[in-house]
Amino acid sequence: MRLLYLLNISNPDRLSADSGWIFADLLAPALADAGAEVTVAAPAPAGDTRCGFHRTKVPGTKYRARFSADIDELVALIRAEQPDVVVANQIEEAPAIRTALLEAGSNALLAGYCHYLPFSFTGGGQLQLDPSLNDAALGRSVLLAFAAGLAACDRVLVHSPTAASWVSAAAARTTLDLGGKLRVVPAPRDERLVRDPASTRPASGTGAIGVYNHRLYAHYGTGQFVDLARDLAASGTVRLRVMDLFGQRRAERKGLDDSPEKMRDQLASLPHVQVVSDRGDRVRYKDLLAGAQFGIAPFRPGCPWSMSVIDCQGMGLPVISPRLGWLAEHIDPELCFTTPAEAVALAERLATDAEFHAVHAKRAHASTADFTPALIAARYLEAVS
Repeated sequence: MRLLYLLNISNPDRLSADSGWIFADLLAPALADAGAEVTVAAPAPAGDTRCGFHRTKVPGTKYRARFSADIDELVALIRAEQPDVVVANQIEEAPAIRTALLEAGSNALLAGYCHYLPFSFTGGGQLQLDPSLNDAALGRSVLLAFAAGLAACDRVLVHSPTAASWVSAAAARTTLDLGGKLRVVPAPRDERLVRDPASTRPASGTGAIGVYNHRLYAHYGTGQFVDLARDLAASGTVRLRVMDLFGQRRAERKGLDDSPEKMRDQLASLPHVQVVSDRGDRVRYKDLLAGAQFGIAPFRPGCPWSMSVIDCQGMGLPVISPRLGWLAEHIDPELCFTTPAEAVALAERLATDAEFHAVHAKRAHASTADFTPALIAARYLEAVS
């Protein structure tokens, strides 16, 4: 199978903070191991030396990534690569890719990976636009472009059952029946971030570290985390380690949303809160996780998957989480909370109750066992065959 993987990269200056690139970098070699011939078309190479690479332009902003596909470039690429399968990691580009396949005379199967959903659903079934894609009221246009992408695909791949439910419901609102197109294919875990839970540091009481390793955008619910950080700091039982994953961002990105910088400054001003950077180094990132005792999930309503949660769990770190989206589906119910008081109680128990921590460290680690790159590559190839 010849597979052409079209990858948008939103963080070319800090690839370690771009989950789409990390997933491709982990998955492409595993697909090659399984016998596929893989070419990645992206602003930066992903995979290993067995994988072909075609450099594409950095889209500049998240809106250009959705609305500025170069059909001439796509036609030339398809003619050169002669793929059996084309994977669109930016699903809004699928209609343009379908047009390019038509012009190139290609019968390749088109699979769209719903890496990021521009919407979520409340518990009552109300559709909500993702505020991160609603600048200048563009959210509805992005949603319609997403639906058009679904219609153009032969396969629609999603991370989780939660995402499958949301995508199906959103499609139905545009009279689109996904039928047999939909497949659940989780993202691969990073094998460099896997550790036997037996080696995790035992509970140590006061001074135990809880890690928050998520993007600091306001739409991730970071404001709610800031409030929780104040409560945890006041408890005196735990300290917090907050990851600054972005570092210095490009002016174009800050111009659309400067909330990460503002949230970072707010968190850095709190007592018992340490804001640290992995400087784009995965070894340093692993060391920063290894020094913690538990993780804290984001408060992001539209959460169909979280690479950072899987990173913690693979390292044997239990993760406490609000009852939201995929988080409520995946994380042990004993570690889910509804109120800040419940979150503080869970953090304190993980910090002081060695047996409780050990049990949940093992469960966290085990929850990632089916996400090895080899297993995910097999599911991927099955989904597009």
